[in-house]
Amino acid sequence: MTAPADGPRATLSDYIDVPGIYPAGRLDRDSEGLLILTDDGALQARISSPKHKTPKTYLAQVEGEPDAASLDRLRAGVMLNDGMTRPATVCLIDPPQLWDRDPPVRYRKSVPDSWLELTITEGRNRQVRRMTAAVGYPTLRLVRRRIGSWELGDLAPGEWRAAK
Repeated sequence: MTAPADGPRATLSDYIDVPGIYPAGRLDRDSEGLLILTDDGALQARISSPKHKTPKTYLAQVEGEPDAASLDRLRAGVMLNDGMTRPATVCLIDPPQLWDRDPPVRYRKSVPDSWLELTITEGRNRQVRRMTAAVGYPTLRLVRRRIGSWELGDLAPGEWRAAK
């Protein structure tokens, strides 16, 4: 579901008709994937607060083919304009099976792309995008796959399920 081009952007309430729930964390406008919704303020704080170091795993399609040195920089932590990041867990992966993106990621025949699985334990604004760019591989597509023990699994965009 997408809001009309001349109207306001779609919001969470356009997809989920459950009163009293709020996102625990956020996804920027250009990112996709898992978002945890809760009516439990303590849980929301535990997931969102950097002091709890809740791991968040992303699939990142990056421009180019990262070398071992660039991956090691991500694993060690990267200096961003707001300071050093915590170390990330990162590995190159085969392209994942995902839904089509709307709008599609730009494709350039002369520039290869690669996929990374990257886990961070903080949640700065656009952090994964800034980290991959800082090591020379801008993110083209970003999908959050896991938050703590919750996993996206086979949920499609706009779908939801109650957690047990």
